[in-house]
Amino acid sequence: MTPQERADKSAKALWENDKASHWAGFERGTVREGYAEIHLLITEHHCNGHGIGHGGLTFMLADTAFAFACNSRNQNTVAMHNTISYIAAVRLGDRLTAKAQEVTLSGRNGIYDVLVVNQNGDTVATFRGASRAIKGQLFNEEAPS
Repeated sequence: MTPQERADKSAKALWENDKASHWAGFERGTVREGYAEIHLLITEHHCNGHGIGHGGLTFMLADTAFAFACNSRNQNTVAMHNTISYIAAVRLGDRLTAKAQEVTLSGRNGIYDVLVVNQNGDTVATFRGASRAIKGQLFNEEAPS
């Protein structure tokens, strides 16, 4: 199996079981080994009391892209810790894209940077996630001999 085939199959398995992302209205985009994009169109129910996109939802979007990037090798991987910086307000009608990129992977630990941009390419948030591989796979695959 090629790395791209593994990433596609991993993303499909993760997406099918990701009830939270479906509930939030996320759309799966490009997934490659160590990279993923997740999209969201901001509608009224995504906005907070200030009438802007809820920061928790922006965090969730970034965290989801992070999850797809760090699970792209069919090794169950979870977050150890994450941080986010909000750069600009998210507005009703914005189409956000979270782009997660692996920075480093060493043993069971990884670091991923996620850039969240709007439809104009303007950065609305930056996120850094630290991952930890755990036991198990997203789909059954024999280990290479």
